[in-house]
Amino acid sequence: MRNFIKNLFFTCATLFLTIGNLNVSAAEVVQLDRIVAVVDQTVITEQELESRIATVTAQLQKQGTELPPENILRKQILERLISDTLQLQYAAQTGLKVDDNQLDKTIERIAEQNKMTLTEFGETLSKEGISMRKFRTDIRSEITLARLREREVDSRVNVSESEIDNFLTTQASSNENKDEFEISHILIRTPEEGSTEEIQKAKAKVDEVIKALQAGTSFAKVSASFSDAPNALEGGSLGWKGASQIPALFLDALKTMQVGDISPALRSPNGFHILKLTNKRGGNSPLVIEQTHARHILIKLSEVMSEKDGKQKIDGIKERLDNGEKFEVLARQFSEDGTASNGGDLGWVNPGDTVPQFEKAMNELKDGQISEPVRTPFGWHIIQVLERRKQDMSKESARLKARQEIRARKADEAYQDWVRELRDRAYVELRLDDKF
Repeated sequence: MRNFIKNLFFTCATLFLTIGNLNVSAAEVVQLDRIVAVVDQTVITEQELESRIATVTAQLQKQGTELPPENILRKQILERLISDTLQLQYAAQTGLKVDDNQLDKTIERIAEQNKMTLTEFGETLSKEGISMRKFRTDIRSEITLARLREREVDSRVNVSESEIDNFLTTQASSNENKDEFEISHILIRTPEEGSTEEIQKAKAKVDEVIKALQAGTSFAKVSASFSDAPNALEGGSLGWKGASQIPALFLDALKTMQVGDISPALRSPNGFHILKLTNKRGGNSPLVIEQTHARHILIKLSEVMSEKDGKQKIDGIKERLDNGEKFEVLARQFSEDGTASNGGDLGWVNPGDTVPQFEKAMNELKDGQISEPVRTPFGWHIIQVLERRKQDMSKESARLKARQEIRARKADEAYQDWVRELRDRAYVELRLDDKF
């Protein structure tokens, strides 16, 4: 009965998709609206697949990446569509939404980054055959997927101080761990408890990959044609990775490789891996930065404190400072920042610690000098620089970098596991090769 209901549902869905095309031939309907995959209670149509193929093809051609055979490209992109669809369904089921206001701001920022107005940006999209409506839908999906990953995976990844200590200890005892590798990766996936037949099938595919690489086919093209990794269509590039971000299985192979080398097939519980070492760098030079000891007075803006009133209040404080009143006294009296009780003292400030408007104004001051009122997203400030110094932040930077690298590695592994579990729990029926 359950299968009957499913078949009835998708038959109705197909009929619904063709209602608007009653005046065209059956062949045209099949080409435009054929269902190529069933993903739980929704479908992916051939029109959606072709649209994504066109987008990806344009991107690959722009990057100069060789395209894999058409049938393989279609399967790769369909798998990506299935993965995205499952995640978007889960986001909707769990109440994760991107409101229009956030979407508008994101698109405005994209237009600004391209040095265009919204109108100019829309016209550019139109020339490339992309409607603003579709662009908004795609961007909304991208934001949703990013937020979903943050909520379900990244926010749950913890890095303990002991993990950082262990990493730094290992790094200190091994010069190799100071190295960074730019690598690309091909994955031929096997089930964790795969049968002998499944393993043999994967090995045969690995042999095809190695044969293609030995014949001179570019790694990027082979990746796009064969790899089961999520970034297959990006040529399998993993970018630059520190030693701590790389699994021991990979690192052991990379240590013996020269730039440009391709590894033999490496076996892990996930399947077979082939690596290409694109570049390598190392070194551990001290990180010396200029710190600024500063203090400030902040007047926040709100429904009660308007822009005009806030500016008038900060101007009055500046006038009192110019007349010789002490900065720390006025900060305790007027500042609406957590540092007020300490006379507005921010301590030693590193580059990037404050918002750009604040940092720019602070950097233009001489020691002891007091700024004119400065507007930032937080409100109106008056800043005073007390002194500056050069500071070796190598230890702090090393701990921060270690935390980021360990977290990135754990998050990537957790995300891939989560997506695979989502796929395993779902009902997915491939109809890419079906004929009506």
